[in-house]
Amino acid sequence: MPPSDSKAVLLYDGVCGLCNRLVRFVINRDRKDQFRFVSLQSAISASVLERHGNSPQSLDTMYVVLNFGQPDERLLARSDAALFILRAIGGLWRPAAVLPGLLPKWVRTRVYNLVARNRYRIFGKYDTCPLPDPKYRAKFLE
Repeated sequence: MPPSDSKAVLLYDGVCGLCNRLVRFVINRDRKDQFRFVSLQSAISASVLERHGNSPQSLDTMYVVLNFGQPDERLLARSDAALFILRAIGGLWRPAAVLPGLLPKWVRTRVYNLVARNRYRIFGKYDTCPLPDPKYRAKFLE
């Protein structure tokens, strides 16, 4: 398993158009170099998800892994992961996390699940995981 170097690791559906846009969004705004990326289709993701009792076959959820590979590793899913990302990249995006953060988790989860169910139809789907731009290759752990 690669060392965490204390970066948050974003697990994303590598063939999902929305998820790949999210990765580019984070890369372009991650001024403090806080994130690393791994597709859910990888062996690394399967290992992380199994450690936390989640199915590696379920690709409808985005995760953020905190303290990757450490004894206190934590897994944030769905809207909790999205809110963490907005807070972490900061700037104008930090306030964008406030309003959704005030909603009850069950409401955020319902909205997240609605988008997740329709993401391929709305945002498209790749046949295979796109390769990252070579200048960002070091941010991808697979």
